[in-house]
Amino acid sequence: MAVSIRQVHPVFAGEVSGVDLRQPLSRGNVAAIDAGMDRYAVLVFHEQNIIDEQQIAFTRNFGEIENSAGGNVTKPHEKRLDPLMNDVSNLGHDNRPLPRDDRRRLFNLGNQLWHSDSSFRAIPAKYSLLSARTVAKKGGNTEFADMRAAYDSLDDETKALVEDLVCEHSLLYSRGLLGFEVTPEERAMFRPVRQRLVRIHPVTGRKSLYLASHAGTIVGWPMPEARALLRDLTEHATQPQFVYAHKWRQYDLVMWDNRQVMHRVRRFDESEIRDMRRTTVAGNAPTVEQVAA
Repeated sequence: MAVSIRQVHPVFAGEVSGVDLRQPLSRGNVAAIDAGMDRYAVLVFHEQNIIDEQQIAFTRNFGEIENSAGGNVTKPHEKRLDPLMNDVSNLGHDNRPLPRDDRRRLFNLGNQLWHSDSSFRAIPAKYSLLSARTVAKKGGNTEFADMRAAYDSLDDETKALVEDLVCEHSLLYSRGLLGFEVTPEERAMFRPVRQRLVRIHPVTGRKSLYLASHAGTIVGWPMPEARALLRDLTEHATQPQFVYAHKWRQYDLVMWDNRQVMHRVRRFDESEIRDMRRTTVAGNAPTVEQVAA
């Protein structure tokens, strides 16, 4: 069966039909999904009751999988998933909701801030693929902001201002916004990296803003001035006309392009189980020549 994509938002995001992610994909279907990502930036696959190995196999159609190490505070003995999978649930190793004061839960609250996955890595991520194994009864939507449309709508003066700016990204910045305190070892692990503020898509040539709560300052700018501009740009980029809110159904898989969109999860009742598992396609190049920040 051939892949079909229906646009579900006036600006971006598509709903995919004609594919069963439990089965190997043809080259044609892989190419159609890749082209759909270039165009829509977010793709929704409903009714995909897959297991971890099937999600990993599907992800590998699009590139090397990024290892989850270095992007959280979960210790090795606390992990419940394969290292190739990011545990974006509220569950501990016993598959029960984490206690309210658990450091892993408090760290993961940062996912409620607007961000782009792995922008805190020297080579940031390409695609993210999030599988909903158990969804929250209420809340827990994921919102996506189209950073291409946000860039396009900037006035010429602002486009000229941001064109060549470079930001420093780190989990220290995003978690610091919430008052999360890191250990010396975590501070070393989360050392800032530099990313361009404006990215050009390698296939379409479209420009987009590359923002995230991980972005804490702009190279060469006083920090207060930098953060004021980053806040203004984020407010601009997350206006309702640029945002698609995905209401999860069980067994949805949503795939998005971190080079073109920003996202965040909304609050939900954390006494309930919300089991969400993410695989991430690694990027293949830095956005800017990396210099120790």
